[in-house]
Amino acid sequence: MNLRDLKYLVALAEHKHFGRAAAACFVSQPTLSTQIKKLEEELGVPLVERAPRKVMLTPAGREAAARARGIVAEVEQMKEAARRSRDPEAGTVRLGIFPTLGPYLLPHVVPAIRERFPQLELLLVEEKSDVLLTQLRNGQLDAALLALPLHDEQLHAEFLFEEPFVLAAPESHPLAAHATLGMGDLADQRLLLLQDGHCLRDQALDVCHLAGALEKSEFQATSLETLRQMVAANVGVTLLPMLAVKPPVARSENIRLLGFTGEDAPSRRIAMVWRRSSAMGDFLQQLAGIFQHLPPGLLAL
Repeated sequence: MNLRDLKYLVALAEHKHFGRAAAACFVSQPTLSTQIKKLEEELGVPLVERAPRKVMLTPAGREAAARARGIVAEVEQMKEAARRSRDPEAGTVRLGIFPTLGPYLLPHVVPAIRERFPQLELLLVEEKSDVLLTQLRNGQLDAALLALPLHDEQLHAEFLFEEPFVLAAPESHPLAAHATLGMGDLADQRLLLLQDGHCLRDQALDVCHLAGALEKSEFQATSLETLRQMVAANVGVTLLPMLAVKPPVARSENIRLLGFTGEDAPSRRIAMVWRRSSAMGDFLQQLAGIFQHLPPGLLAL
């Protein structure tokens, strides 16, 4: 048994397909299949149920894959720790970020990261929050930007900033005449929301619950840009995170953006999250400091 074979097993567990797993490992399918078979012979149990169109892991295979993920992650951390002992500000950081934050935050922080750490290779992974958490726990990511709260004692969450929400309404909508809004102004409104799986959807639903608003359930968007276009087309109103309405994002015609006042003004709290066991903890703390110092006025209308 060697590390290469464990990586093959992890890839097969993730892709559920010999061909795709082999491609992810940059080997031929026969090579990966042969090594998985040798691993089964060495362990004395079948790890994979082979069917013509589908691959499933056996119970023993699932347990072996889970252990293999941990071993591969530990080895990668060992390599990264060795690299950072030679030069703490060089090397690679695999950073996850969710889709309703990444395109709007990164233009404001990546230049500062490059200036502060010119030798750093920053690998960005954009996925929904639940996928990022899985990849972080499995060692596929070094850190991730996620919305609080999180409930995992194995993870450290370093608070970065609080991002307000604004209401996007068509110019012809009655709320567009307001200078600012309170949560009570949303009572009985029907909001356009993202589809299931986006953390922003869950945050917006919490706001709806608190304000007595409802979801316009006959329509669910796949992105913030779709929501923006639907508001511009006078389909309804929606909540947008502040960064999604700031330059370099262009202002949309026929949309009025309204901020909220009051202690209950809706917002989301963003943190950088990494494993407490990570050998990169000290460096990630420095990296988080850059995200904590955003340009003045970026989080206000």
